[in-house]
Amino acid sequence: MDDPDDLLKAAGAETGLSDFGEDTFRDGLSRLIGAVQREAGLNKVGDATLRALLLRLLKNRLQIEAWYRRHPETDDEPIERPLFGLGLPRTGSTALAALLGQDPGARSLLVYESGEPCPPPSTVTGPDPRIARSRAGMEMQQAAAPRLKSLLPSSPTGPHECQDLMALDFKSHYFQAFAHVPSYSAWLIDADLTSTYRYERRALKLLQWGGERRPWRLKCPTHLLFLDHLDRVFPDARFVMTHRDPTEVMVSVADVYAEVGRLFADEVDQPYLGRLNVEQWSEGMRRALAFRDAGNDDRFFDLDFRAMQRDPLGQVRRLYDWLGEPVSPGFEAGMRRWWHENAETRAQNVHPDPAAFGIDLERVRPLFADYAARFTAPAGVAGPVGALPPGGVPEPTNDLPPDEGTT
Repeated sequence: MDDPDDLLKAAGAETGLSDFGEDTFRDGLSRLIGAVQREAGLNKVGDATLRALLLRLLKNRLQIEAWYRRHPETDDEPIERPLFGLGLPRTGSTALAALLGQDPGARSLLVYESGEPCPPPSTVTGPDPRIARSRAGMEMQQAAAPRLKSLLPSSPTGPHECQDLMALDFKSHYFQAFAHVPSYSAWLIDADLTSTYRYERRALKLLQWGGERRPWRLKCPTHLLFLDHLDRVFPDARFVMTHRDPTEVMVSVADVYAEVGRLFADEVDQPYLGRLNVEQWSEGMRRALAFRDAGNDDRFFDLDFRAMQRDPLGQVRRLYDWLGEPVSPGFEAGMRRWWHENAETRAQNVHPDPAAFGIDLERVRPLFADYAARFTAPAGVAGPVGALPPGGVPEPTNDLPPDEGTT
């Protein structure tokens, strides 16, 4: 892996640009590269892939800053009352984001533009070449690791997590899935991500420039850990939080990390991945509950995993009632179509035994006891206690099939 200065020079040489913007990204970049060099044990594919990722992120920063120099009015773009989806990983947030992405009156962060934010989509005429590049990258990944298609369902024009935009500041959770970087992970969990969210907002303004202004629908489980920092940059943000029994989540997310890690290293430390995820997500939930209890609970709407499986359209209607926004006929038709198409092709995931990751579920439960008591419903109940409307559990209002494989 190249040193940070070598990567900075390479990014500049490939773009002909030199201004990376504020220096807040340099600490994360240096810590990440140092961890990769000392700890990761990448194979040749992993080293080349991670180098290409870091180089792409640096080139994206250069291009974003160049755009702002040419179009300083971009900074005047309003980002008002964005809706952030969050919760533990593997709680149905991907399916929820895909459903919300069917709303023609709202704006999702799409996979292809997340990977290459510049230029703004409004400036592209004809087919956007970034879509083809994104599709080719997905096809290569799925050929190398076919199981990832069911673990991480996605499409170039579908909604994406905020990870790529957060990585522009080199403070992103997804680096620890790509490589074994425990020192970086230990630093990240206590880092200040205010600059990270500030740069994400900068990228969102660019993506919005020149197009119709629509409310943003964003999502990323990582936000659980950094809500205080997110709130400094997006003080009018609202949140939809997805819920599921944490003991069903930990093995699933560790399994995803392992599957990704096998692409880039010949050996994957599964017990370490189990410990990492239990420690980080239990801390994330503790912080999220504290943020809610600090006067922010009314900014959250809660959705239970089983309720989404039983009645996805009904749950989205409830969310939109809470937002005070309509569910248009076109929006509803798009959601119904997406659910049917994906339910018909979705493969059910079978995860390893928890012991493969050194996870003892009886020790995991106490770490999430406060959360489970407050937000996860008993078996057979359709939603978390905090989300139930007057009169109890709503009955399903459509005949869509259950989503057993939703992430």
